[in-house]
Amino acid sequence: MTNSIMQPTLTSTDATLGAIVTDIDLANLTAPQWKIIEDSFHEYAALVFPNQNLTEEEQISFAKRFGDIELLRPNQSIEAVKISNQNDDGTFSDSEDIGYKNQRGNETWHTDSSYMPIAAKASILSAQVIPAEGGETELADMSAAYEELNKAMRDQISDLRAYHSLYQSQAKAGYTIKTGAHYGYHNMGAPLRPLIKIHPVTGRKSLFIGRHAYQIAGMECEKSQKLLDELLCFACQPPRIYTHKWHPGDVIMWDNRCVLHRARPYQHKEVRTLRHTRVAGDPKTELAKTYPDNLANDFKPSSSNRPE
Repeated sequence: MTNSIMQPTLTSTDATLGAIVTDIDLANLTAPQWKIIEDSFHEYAALVFPNQNLTEEEQISFAKRFGDIELLRPNQSIEAVKISNQNDDGTFSDSEDIGYKNQRGNETWHTDSSYMPIAAKASILSAQVIPAEGGETELADMSAAYEELNKAMRDQISDLRAYHSLYQSQAKAGYTIKTGAHYGYHNMGAPLRPLIKIHPVTGRKSLFIGRHAYQIAGMECEKSQKLLDELLCFACQPPRIYTHKWHPGDVIMWDNRCVLHRARPYQHKEVRTLRHTRVAGDPKTELAKTYPDNLANDFKPSSSNRPE
């Protein structure tokens, strides 16, 4: 592609969030084009870029326009992560593999890194290999969800906060994970985050919930879970959901501060391979105090996503 005379075309999806962006080459953005993309990210909360076919380096470079990369592997030179049900040797991951467990868990609505001290700003996925059926990625608009709540519910949750934990969400999915087994299974504690988040750029309020939110502070467990389930069920309904059916080369991104996402099921013996880059959140707005998590060992609070 060449961007010498390109003017991006944005087409709204049929949901309350998201725009499909065409006539653009993400690997060769001009300054005016980048400004359109950045502004559109805040306006639409999710962007879809068909048929980009980015290399790993190009995807990382595009992600870095939005901020620092959240490093998801111990090797800090790895800035993009493969999400796949196929191992490097061509075999398929099995039910005992932690990657399999994470991918199965992520078929439930969630936001990235809400279980870390610093929640993520944005996530970017690109498709390499896709199954014949299923495996879509769905996005849910938490700003529109908040705006549709009745006043009584808004008032009820206005000052409530919930703990977030990957251990707890995976346990609910039937998986017990050891401390330190993988990114997110840390000993830095469960962040306590408001149920209502104010976006640091747009100022819009949104629900900050999802599968990692497991306990509302000061509320009895059963009542807490019932309220969290009620909010999630209400929030993740049409027209607040965009479903992306993948084609190889597609790129999608979303704002983790106001969007939930999930993967849809697919036949596990068909290859599904995506590449993921995660943009780190700004500690000024995304850092939360953490508290002991009963499913993790050796609590050591931290103000970063890397143990101090």
